[in-house]
Amino acid sequence: VIMDLMEKLTHIFRQGLSNSFYPVPQQAIGVGSAFEGWSPHAQDVVYRVLVPLSPPPGHTFHLELDTAGSLQRNFCVLVELLCTCKRKQLWDDMLCFLHHPEEELRRRQDPSLLHTLCTGAYLDVKKTVHWFYRYVRVAWLLLPQSHRWHLMQQPSRRSCKFQLSKDKESFMVEIIFGVQQGDSDIFVGSQPGEAGIPSTIWLETYAVAEAKFFRHISRQAPQDSWHCQCLQLLARYLMGIDFSSYALKTVVMHLLNTIPLTRWRRGDFRQRLMDILRYLRCSVERKQLHHFVIGNERLPMEISLPSSFREAKPPNLFQHLARSPDAHRKAVREYIRLL
Repeated sequence: VIMDLMEKLTHIFRQGLSNSFYPVPQQAIGVGSAFEGWSPHAQDVVYRVLVPLSPPPGHTFHLELDTAGSLQRNFCVLVELLCTCKRKQLWDDMLCFLHHPEEELRRRQDPSLLHTLCTGAYLDVKKTVHWFYRYVRVAWLLLPQSHRWHLMQQPSRRSCKFQLSKDKESFMVEIIFGVQQGDSDIFVGSQPGEAGIPSTIWLETYAVAEAKFFRHISRQAPQDSWHCQCLQLLARYLMGIDFSSYALKTVVMHLLNTIPLTRWRRGDFRQRLMDILRYLRCSVERKQLHHFVIGNERLPMEISLPSSFREAKPPNLFQHLARSPDAHRKAVREYIRLL
């Protein structure tokens, strides 16, 4: 239902924006626990999709690293204008933003992306979200789903959230926008981050690569594999505990990459739960949990990464435990509660 809705929305966007210079939405990609098959919230599941954005004609995107060496890499998306004087056969009546007089451009052509969704020369997350919200309200009325489903917009500053309801059925959709790093499965995205983050900052996200890993495992594993049930059960117990579900997911992904998939069947359920808890305990004790995507040479080759990723030093997701004795003591207590 979600992917069919996103496909139709994207099609309407492309048609309606064909003569404008807004970002071009590409095919949505399902990411996160609901699409990976282990969502712990049976009733309040959120279906997250990442919508890649491509530059409109006459524009190009360049990713600029904002901070180096930190656990979470931040980027700015620099928007530059391209000369289109020699490309008239590609874009019929388009005037070149660089070489036509401004007065003629204002009179005959829609404004460039720099004048709509950018702050300075950088693509602005909040302006992009607001633009998408506004357009969805119009596009929704053109969809056949609008006759059966009720769409309600939810407040969000860095992503688009909608609640879809029909009779007693209801679910939440969160749309995150992303700009692809080259032709890899790594994006910079509009997902929520720390409070006060500037609206021109896009956060590096590995959600597409991780979702592809779960799909790869599902294809390779026996039909009665219980790897998702292991993760789902433990993630459900994390409610009210200060461990992040992402840390738990990272542990399970590492084990899926090392324990043969034939040993994740229902009969192995108890042993695999103990393996996960043991790995988590050792990670807390050593104050070290390696990132799964960065620096992982065992990652399936079908997952496309930037050239530097496989050989990079993996970031430590438990870096905060190494820096703060109080945080480490709290993590030990939280582990005991989970156990």
